[in-house]
Amino acid sequence: MKSKKIYLVRHGQTDFNLKGIVQGSGVDSSLNDKGRLQADQFYRAYKHINFDKIYTSSLKRSVESVQNFIDDGIPYEQLSGLNEINWGTREGTKVTPEEDAYYHSVIKAWQEGDVTLPIEGGECPEDVFKRQTEALQIIESDNSETILVCMHGRAMRILLCQMLNYPLHCMDTFGHSNLCLYVLNYSGSLYSVEVFNNTNHLK
Repeated sequence: MKSKKIYLVRHGQTDFNLKGIVQGSGVDSSLNDKGRLQADQFYRAYKHINFDKIYTSSLKRSVESVQNFIDDGIPYEQLSGLNEINWGTREGTKVTPEEDAYYHSVIKAWQEGDVTLPIEGGECPEDVFKRQTEALQIIESDNSETILVCMHGRAMRILLCQMLNYPLHCMDTFGHSNLCLYVLNYSGSLYSVEVFNNTNHLK
């Protein structure tokens, strides 16, 4: 497979992020004013990069985060395999102290290696890993040399594990915030990280 450079970003801020409401794959929210500002800041910082192709999840917040690049005429494709993890019964609800305790108990179980444990009514990390495999194969087989990918926080952590051959229980190694950037170099068989969780473009 052809070598390439992949710019991997998380979507910008939404009102759900701001208000502490769980999103996941079942909540198709749009960027808020700050998220649109973050998208503009990222565009201004990286519009000089000659992206050959853009991939996003099928959720609006990921498309809106790179809309400026799409408007420049760069070919793009939505891949549902890049969607956020399904947070099940928690999606669309505000995080209460009780819900927060449950969430952290599940995260702790994942960190301890139980990556087949699903959130109630939703997905487990292994589920997301499996659906990302096809999406990653599409990206890797693309003849483009420079690719922009926009997706979601937990899903990004899982994808980075897949790219870098990290065990899934290590996914929280990969920090993220709204409109953060990772840059990865792909040799055709192996990935290396050039830029890790960068937000300098948001200053």
